[in-house]
Amino acid sequence: MTASASGAPSTGGSASTAGAAATTGGVGTAGDGTGGAPPLAGQAGNSGAGDSGTAGAGPSVDPIAPSGLMCELLKNPVASPLTDAKPEFSWIVNSPRKNVKQGAYQILVAATRAALDGDQGDAWDSGKVASADSINVPYAGAPLVAAQHYFWKVRTWEATGEAGSWSAPQEIVMAASLVAYSTPRPPVVQTRVAPVKFVTVAPGHYFVDFGRDAFGWLELSLNAAAASAIDVHLGEKAKGNAVDTAPGATIRYVKVQLSLKAGQNTYRVETPKDTRNTTGDAFPLPAALGVVMPFRYVELVNAPANLDQTMLQQVTVHYPFDVAASSFKSSSPALDQVWDLSKYSISAPTFADVYLDGDRERIPYEGDAYLQQLGHYGTDRDFALARFSHEYLLTHPTWPTEWKQHSVMMAWADWMYSGNTESLAQAYDRLVKEKTLETNVNADGLLDTSSLEDLVDWPEGERDGHVLTGVNTVVNAFWCRNLQQMADIAGALGKTADAERYRTAAAKAIAALNGKLVDGATGLYVDGVGVTHSSLHSNMMPLAFGLVPADRRAKVLAFVKGRGMACSVYGAQYLLEALYQAGAPDAALALMTATTDRGWLNMIKVGATITMEAWDAKYKPNLDWNHAWGAAPANILPRYLLGVQPLTPGFGSLAIRPQLGGLTHAEGLVPSIRGPIKVSVDAAAGQPLLMTVELPANLTANLALPDAAPATCKPLLDGAAATVVVRDGVSWIDGVGSGAHEVRCQ
Repeated sequence: MTASASGAPSTGGSASTAGAAATTGGVGTAGDGTGGAPPLAGQAGNSGAGDSGTAGAGPSVDPIAPSGLMCELLKNPVASPLTDAKPEFSWIVNSPRKNVKQGAYQILVAATRAALDGDQGDAWDSGKVASADSINVPYAGAPLVAAQHYFWKVRTWEATGEAGSWSAPQEIVMAASLVAYSTPRPPVVQTRVAPVKFVTVAPGHYFVDFGRDAFGWLELSLNAAAASAIDVHLGEKAKGNAVDTAPGATIRYVKVQLSLKAGQNTYRVETPKDTRNTTGDAFPLPAALGVVMPFRYVELVNAPANLDQTMLQQVTVHYPFDVAASSFKSSSPALDQVWDLSKYSISAPTFADVYLDGDRERIPYEGDAYLQQLGHYGTDRDFALARFSHEYLLTHPTWPTEWKQHSVMMAWADWMYSGNTESLAQAYDRLVKEKTLETNVNADGLLDTSSLEDLVDWPEGERDGHVLTGVNTVVNAFWCRNLQQMADIAGALGKTADAERYRTAAAKAIAALNGKLVDGATGLYVDGVGVTHSSLHSNMMPLAFGLVPADRRAKVLAFVKGRGMACSVYGAQYLLEALYQAGAPDAALALMTATTDRGWLNMIKVGATITMEAWDAKYKPNLDWNHAWGAAPANILPRYLLGVQPLTPGFGSLAIRPQLGGLTHAEGLVPSIRGPIKVSVDAAAGQPLLMTVELPANLTANLALPDAAPATCKPLLDGAAATVVVRDGVSWIDGVGSGAHEVRCQ
């Protein structure tokens, strides 16, 4: 395929207009590449692509004014016009004092910035509303007009009566057509990345490394003495100072002949379409975007002799992502590398503005999307892309049994992290009729999925010998969890009869799971009814979902630990959850930092900078190098090692239960809809300081003593003796309010 020049001409020459314009078709531009390429895991610099910001909070007029304004859960309601005629507003409550709760708020919405600057809400002035609500506050003003721009701001009063300042304003744009419900999400943006390595292999022969694999295209700006042609090699894998032209599996490589014109020109190197990932069920890209492929390395042959690294840029395409919204650092450099790899893997494959399974197919799958959803919540204060992907999959379902069950899990997670029930209400009937699989329930209260296609794990060789049968333990562990979640969802929507029905069904199913699917001699779960084999999956799933009775938990945990990483990168999500849920963080840490070929460090070792589809090519010969479903540590580290999880929808209350598992230090920044949460834990011998936390206002937290705390520890909270409540063997300090807090042992 011959590539031609495109884009704006540089001084001294003109560029051909052939090819798609890079900034049309709903694609924005983010950054100019001056920060260089996102680094490899373990290197210094930015750890992701896209927007910058201050811990996801955004600007404000003063430090105690509300910040982090969202409308319809969007940080930028201009890039994403609103389709809802009654949008909902959210903000972060700020205060320099501890234990602050909002007592009231006032919202102004105006049709002009001038009116808003004059404190005039000509569309809506809520007045002073006595309420602690700071998320999902519905618009209640004059009807909003389609295609109109508006501006809004908010101020708050503390529960003690002290008034705060107005927030910085946020502009919103109404869509050309307003509908009862939809989920807008911002368009993808472009980031220009400069090379991190430029090698002159020979005159006219160059090798370029952009530091990380990314989806996009190569842009060249150069001055050719005469018309000529150069060979351009692009790929995800290198072989010395060359692009690997036979990388194997589905690791991408392509060769393009670029036709140069005399003079100064800017060229977009056009690459051929891949038939598989641009047809059939593949999620379509906007035509104006052109062909997007993943690459890290470039090799140029027969190029002009005056070429230098300033003339090349990797133009990456991705969903807007605030890299400053999250962080993680520990006493283990290896674990920090795994975090960097996993965090980048959440943002990099979002070039299609939806969660995809990877580059080979480019199809959304429920299981993949759920893992990416959790990782997105753990790394950025964003909810729109996860919600859009979930709702797309409700109407474009895929084949595995468990993937249908993951739709319930995605709905529940959306609600818990956003605190918003709109999507639940829209999805409820479909969840009930299609995703819970209730029509497959047998007399015991368990699912019989003989007529369905159970997955257990993928590829098939990663099932640890699991024996498939009609009443499958893995599927039924998901079933029990789904019933619990559906009870919560029905309750949130005011469907009390349904909530009670689901609670009753959950109790029956859990009893049957622990009666019909357990080997009485070993105390382990078998793979299904009529089967004697016990796989890792049949035991880690009940453990991960809290379904194992206390008297058998030790046996099941010992078995799970003994199997090691006998599962895929997908199964690793639930294996790690099982270990943390059962209080075995040392085993989880060992798996995340393993140097075998079944771990994240192996992905880094072989050269991947986005998590791979499988542990290694020998386990899945057609794997790709850009599968976000392999990035479990992006959610496991904030949710379990640092231990930050919502207890109520929208983080009105949360738990912080750090489990260091042998680390001497771990710290991080975890985003939430109510603001950033900072956690730092020290476990060095003889160190009285256990933990420091910084909490945004308008929430309360239950703090668990870290797993490294000595048994004799008498905790002090901010220097005063703390009241400790023991639940399931864990010591908790409940009801801690906003601000900076310190937990020490006396």
